[in-house]
Amino acid sequence: MSEGLRHWAASHPGAIRLQNQDAYLCRPELGLFSVADGAGGHVAGDVASARVVAMLDEIPGDMPPPERLSAVRARLHAAHGLLLEQGRARVPQATLATTVIVLMVHGDHFAFLWAGDSRGYLLRDGALHRLTSDHSVVQELVDSGAITPDQAETHPQGNVITRALGAGGPDLLVDKALGTAQPADRFLLCSDGLYKAVGPDEIMDILAGDGDIAQRLVDAALARRARDNVTAVVAAL
Repeated sequence: MSEGLRHWAASHPGAIRLQNQDAYLCRPELGLFSVADGAGGHVAGDVASARVVAMLDEIPGDMPPPERLSAVRARLHAAHGLLLEQGRARVPQATLATTVIVLMVHGDHFAFLWAGDSRGYLLRDGALHRLTSDHSVVQELVDSGAITPDQAETHPQGNVITRALGAGGPDLLVDKALGTAQPADRFLLCSDGLYKAVGPDEIMDILAGDGDIAQRLVDAALARRARDNVTAVVAAL
């Protein structure tokens, strides 16, 4: 773990939904943090997100740093296979799916791993950098030039993801972003309920502030009547 690593975490069902299908994990002794957002269009999204977080939480606290990235990957793939198996075993057959984003920080290095549209951000030198790209229909339309980022904000397929643990075939594709950590860096992991309710400028302002940063982010989303579950995990050097 990096010296002086602090963290905050908060989660809420949102202003509309009664059930919270998000889950999160904070393991500062490993420099390991995660957010999982159960796919609301499928049954038992809460079961899927909780399962993924629980499997990540099984990583031993004394695992050497060089082994941690492989351990996280192995558990994500194992969770994907388990969710597929549990979905096939249900009657009728069902899909138990969840997004996931994982942050690992050790020394002056960090890594994000993700599948789905939960996001990872970095606040550095007064600027907010989004380090992940959504696995979603809307993101594909933006990347192809079919729609603009502004049009994406209100697109009717805004909740359709193209990649998740527990959905699709047996092979899981997980994207990775690596970087060098610097003093005063702050990392944000969040479910889509946050960034769809709160704009990047306000996220940046809150992330740069004091107090319980994660709770302040969730409160900002609730003040805007967030229509989805909202989860924020912040790690700060």
